[in-house]
Amino acid sequence: MTTPFSRRRLLGSLAAGIGGISVSGWFPALAAQLAEQKERKRHCILLWMSGGPTQTDTWDMKPNHENGGEFKEIQTASPGLRFSEHLPKLAAQSDKLAVMRGLSTKEGDHGRGTYLMRTGRVPMGPIQYPCIGSALANQLGTFDAGLPSFVSVGPYRAFNQDAFGAGFLGPRFGPLIVGASDIPGSMSNDVDGYPELRVQGMNRSGGITEARMEKRLKMWKGLQSSFLAKHKAGAAATQNTVYEGAVRLMNSEDAKAFDLSDEPEALREAYGKTVFGQGCLMARRLIERGVSFIEVSLGTNSGGIGWDTHSDNFTAVQRLSTDLDNGWATLMTDLEDRGLLESTTILWMGEFGRTPQINDGAGRDHFPAAWSAVLAGGGIAGGQAYGSTSEDGMMVKDGKIAAEDLLATLVEATGVGSDAMLINEDGRPIPIAEGTPVKEVLA
Repeated sequence: MTTPFSRRRLLGSLAAGIGGISVSGWFPALAAQLAEQKERKRHCILLWMSGGPTQTDTWDMKPNHENGGEFKEIQTASPGLRFSEHLPKLAAQSDKLAVMRGLSTKEGDHGRGTYLMRTGRVPMGPIQYPCIGSALANQLGTFDAGLPSFVSVGPYRAFNQDAFGAGFLGPRFGPLIVGASDIPGSMSNDVDGYPELRVQGMNRSGGITEARMEKRLKMWKGLQSSFLAKHKAGAAATQNTVYEGAVRLMNSEDAKAFDLSDEPEALREAYGKTVFGQGCLMARRLIERGVSFIEVSLGTNSGGIGWDTHSDNFTAVQRLSTDLDNGWATLMTDLEDRGLLESTTILWMGEFGRTPQINDGAGRDHFPAAWSAVLAGGGIAGGQAYGSTSEDGMMVKDGKIAAEDLLATLVEATGVGSDAMLINEDGRPIPIAEGTPVKEVLA
């Protein structure tokens, strides 16, 4: 009979062989209330802007005010709607975008703002809430999916680790991490100049042959069978689900979804030779294969200081805007060409905005009082800006919304419904979103 100690040692050895997979929950189960709705094939993409993007130099410009800065604004394809000159491709697709210019929150700290925007809750109290990706994976995912229901590409989680997790939903609903910018070795440039986005834990450790791995897995399965007979729930069952999902993905055809090398060169180049651009291409491939929620991050992983532009704002934002414009615009075109955009809702946001005033270092500082987010794609009535800010950009004039309202609108647009409930570890129902959906931007 294997002792608990020897079992732990073996699991530790297996973790080394599998590559530490147990830290990411891959295979979420279908929520009970959606068990008989397998025909639903809705998807969501979060474009997460690490560091807090400036609204004044992107979606809500102030060209006739001293706060306006260096950039010019351009007319989009939608009458009266204007964007930055550095977002020309998105401007041409403005009919798919709804700019939320009246967003106003109270968290100007990176960590607290990240948690608020990604969970819809203030970071306080004993409850660990799931991020919106985990919450929607819980609602939209399917039990028999060959791929995880939540994939996160290029995340930078140092501001607040809890804001990127599944919270009380457990690791089954956590993200599969690809090309994390906060994990050494998660990405590198290949010979063609494209970033190689590596899936966390999918490859065997060096020196572990396939035959040796098979022996380890056979031994592990035997031990697990005996152990789970006595521990059918809790952490043991969760760990088993995670490991089984990891092994299935390692040995399945679905793993090819993460290999971008078979895409046409012209398309890869159109997306951009950046982590964000190639992450957007990966998002399209994952949507094609039925993944419910994908997030792609742009900020720290693109080099420099990302969207946290306390100094030299305009140089950084021009570069970031080009990355954003190439990746996001190509993603929407690609999805639309394949008949997938109508069933895919997209949200662009960061943890807060930046000050309309330009500081002495030609930068903009943290500013949660009046800023912008953007909704697009399926379920969204595009070609409009909802809400407005004052001439100097310092306050919301009309259409004021909170983080909770933005997430409620997103959840409504995906077809889940903002009144949907999540079940915590104590069996208590908790609303997936506590805000009020903005009906004016819902299709």
